[in-house]
Amino acid sequence: MVPIKLPRKTLPLLARDIMSAPPLTVTEKTPLREAAKIMCENRVGSVLVVGSNGELRGILTERDVTCATAKETNETPICDMPVWEFMTPDPVYVNPETPITEVMEKFRELGVRHIPVVDKNKKPVGVISMRDILAVIELLFRVFR
Repeated sequence: MVPIKLPRKTLPLLARDIMSAPPLTVTEKTPLREAAKIMCENRVGSVLVVGSNGELRGILTERDVTCATAKETNETPICDMPVWEFMTPDPVYVNPETPITEVMEKFRELGVRHIPVVDKNKKPVGVISMRDILAVIELLFRVFR
């Protein structure tokens, strides 16, 4: 890890330092409508999808919900369908000790806006969003101003 050097001290920012915690989670069988309601009520752009053992299985984002509404179905209404049909399965994730520079590289390389943070058992402990990254950038600009 290469720490960020500030005028009088070193600032080794890690994923745990900026992640939003605890993460909002749903199960794979949660109806899309319920997951979207959770996201709306909590003013977040994603929920993490966990299996019965609490392990990360996927992520449902605003983009996934938008794309879901574009799908046609002759059977069950889209909003009543389970999130596993719309989530991004096996998303890229980081651990709490991942340096922020690596997290930022993943955002840039993958073009995503949310990255789950998981423990050694792949259980979600937080989420880092682009909003969290912007807060770090804003802080650094203030420090160097």
